Amino acid sequence: MKLLFRQRFFSWFDSYDVFDEEGRTVYTVQGKLAWGHRLEIYDAQGGHLGTVKQEVLTFLPRFRLYAGEQLVGEVWKEFTFFRPSFKMDVRGWHIAGDILEWDYYIEDAMGRRVAGLSKQLFKLTDTYVLEIGNPEDALYVLMAALAIDAAKCSSDK
Repeated sequence: MKLLFRQRFFSWFDSYDVFDEEGRTVYTVQGKLAWGHRLEIYDAQGGHLGTVKQEVLTFLPRFRLYAGEQLVGEVWKEFTFFRPSFKMDVRGWHIAGDILEWDYYIEDAMGRRVAGLSKQLFKLTDTYVLEIGNPEDALYVLMAALAIDAAKCSSDK
């Protein structure tokens, strides 16, 4: 399964549209006013599916992930010198990226690839392609991608 998510060009807060391979809107993401990043995820009909909330008083970026209103896990950046690395306590996943911080992959606890995330270059807004092995993992992979993008946004300031 492939998803494309693109940040909206004119938006006060982080807002994204997420499309499937046929160009249909699957999810919308709306940034909300909060300390740190708070991203609300909705399905195509406007139903609330989840939230990514940044923890603000941490040394490295850390995000809590909610499916509906239930806490399902966290994503946090690990201290590394060359390749960006994130831990994700959802399903024992680990996230690693390339040295330029454009491409990431998610592996399960056994080292099997769950998903790949790649940033498309030469676009006016942040645009990512998510390649997901199991469609049931789509919401969790999207939350991980949003956390990574928010962490990069925070570190660029």
